[in-house]
Amino acid sequence: MNSDDVPYIEPKLRAFASPMRRRRRLLVIAYYFPPMGLSGVQRISKIVKYLPEHGWDVTVLTVGDVGYFAHDYSLLEEVHGAGVSIERTKTLDPLRLFRRKGTIKMPSDGSRRFLSGITQTFLQPDNKIGWKRYAIRRAKELAAVEPFDAILATAPPFTDFLVGHELRQSLGIPLIVDYRDPWVDNRNYFYATPLHRRYATRLEQRILRSADSIVVVNRKIKEKLIARYQFLTHTSVEIIPNGYDPEDIEEAARIPIERPAKMRLTYSGHFDAKRSPEYLFQALANVFAAGPAMRDEVEACFVGHFHDSFMKMATKLGVSSAVRTTGYLDHRESVRQLLASDVLWLTIFDPTITPGKIYEYMGTGRPILALAPEGAVRNALRGYGASVAVEPTDVEAITRAITALHQQWRARTLPVGDTARASEFDQRRLTEQLARILAYTLRI
Repeated sequence: MNSDDVPYIEPKLRAFASPMRRRRRLLVIAYYFPPMGLSGVQRISKIVKYLPEHGWDVTVLTVGDVGYFAHDYSLLEEVHGAGVSIERTKTLDPLRLFRRKGTIKMPSDGSRRFLSGITQTFLQPDNKIGWKRYAIRRAKELAAVEPFDAILATAPPFTDFLVGHELRQSLGIPLIVDYRDPWVDNRNYFYATPLHRRYATRLEQRILRSADSIVVVNRKIKEKLIARYQFLTHTSVEIIPNGYDPEDIEEAARIPIERPAKMRLTYSGHFDAKRSPEYLFQALANVFAAGPAMRDEVEACFVGHFHDSFMKMATKLGVSSAVRTTGYLDHRESVRQLLASDVLWLTIFDPTITPGKIYEYMGTGRPILALAPEGAVRNALRGYGASVAVEPTDVEAITRAITALHQQWRARTLPVGDTARASEFDQRRLTEQLARILAYTLRI
């Protein structure tokens, strides 16, 4: 396959696909982990769900009682059902202040940007650094009772990498780092001065030099790392994209949601100031202006947090009557909403980021409207056969795309995604690739 986001395993790793002689112990460092919800927990929760099938006994080291914007106990049940051990520790990071409130309301974009700027100015590599010492101490206690064979640290937050790095130094076992998003090149990170950026670069360099294996979710991140750090080569960094769990789709399909007599465009996830539904709303306004009857035939559904400011935006643009929101749902329920949709859409501006939802969208077989620049998202969709990709701010192109999809919907000719392409992102297959990397790292 030619896609940038197909899992790429060097030939040297293929020799290690045979079953391991004994079960190995893996310590996973993951600040974000169920029952926390949102996108940051899904990749690692699915990885640890399936790693035991490949001879690994997994212990997840994560944070204890903190407040968070969403909780998903269905993912936690899955992990427990796979026999994964979970160790939780204290922390001194800001979310600890909300631990008694449980699920907290997501602040406005202005507040989030302000608070993020403050914490990123004074706390490096991120505001989770207050968890580091507790995590390291607990990991050493666990290793003293029964040693681990390897460490897997997933980020962001990049404090997880620091924890993994120090444990590698003290325990003398291999470290695999897993990039879900870029670090130094992350457009959502704020560097108050050039010194802040240089400090982050030095931290990243130190960790990459010591890591025994480096895994990233897409080729864009891989290329950025290799370009910045000359000691890295093409074979230094492996690509294992995000994926989808077929079990989620099978389970969701057992209790279907009645589909509306409208073309339902569904977005799963949340928005922020740098990723807004504004351009889709503008396109909908154009569509309705050109064909007023389409107001009764098109619906924009938002599954997840949807701030009041975005509904005000929809009202201002005259499309609020076509907007439907569900609020935050647990993962399985959100998949049911995807299956009850005609078209799935997403907005992304950063060409290096591949949101996990794109693979779950592909797993449903539904047509996908991707408001995304050339880059990781478009690369992932190549070969799917049921996608339309346009620039995220090109309102006229979005208008044309919605109009064309609506015509197909009326004619009942909406395309169906290629199942073979989608199956390349089956989480079981992707976890098998990670198991091979772990095996090679340990020379098993």
